[in-house]
Amino acid sequence: MSSTSAATVAAGKNPIVLFGPSGTGKSTLLKRLFEEHPEEFGFSVSNTTRKPRAGEVNGKDYHFLTRDQFIKAIENKEFIEHAEFSGNMYGTTIRAVRDVAEAGKTCILDIDVQGVKSVKGTDLGARFIFIAPPSEEELERRLRSRGTDDEASILKRLQTAKAELEYGKQPSACDIKIVNDDLEGAYKALVGFIFGNSQE
Repeated sequence: MSSTSAATVAAGKNPIVLFGPSGTGKSTLLKRLFEEHPEEFGFSVSNTTRKPRAGEVNGKDYHFLTRDQFIKAIENKEFIEHAEFSGNMYGTTIRAVRDVAEAGKTCILDIDVQGVKSVKGTDLGARFIFIAPPSEEELERRLRSRGTDDEASILKRLQTAKAELEYGKQPSACDIKIVNDDLEGAYKALVGFIFGNSQE
């Protein structure tokens, strides 16, 4: 994506990127953030080729596309970032981030490491927050307790998590690393970072 289109997206407040292995509690933290600060933040609805899970709503949780539709969107340069994970494609469109910025809100991006690297290649001026588990053992326990993935999917997620945790150790990977060993403490750290920096 050209820097020109990135600058257009960034016409509003600079986005905040949340990333970390699946099972670290990112969704729980974001849900609370949006509930307590509905006027401050907007969530960019990602596109994906995976099938909806129980309770997920098209256009709210994700835009569910066929692989052909997704590939066409890539060819049309509609994405800020896109990546493939466990056989499914995920991506954030320029339009989704622009919609949030135009509403006067800070856009929150919940993406994987591939996506983080792509966003760092733009001039969006994003701030990066890495959410980490207390340990790999606890992460595996959380993933298995979900009951939403088969064994093969869990093993893929754990393999991906190892690489994400290694990336998260790099000094340049993020602006802040939050270990979610206590939900209340992790949430306070998240809010402290977001509002502490934005209100300076």
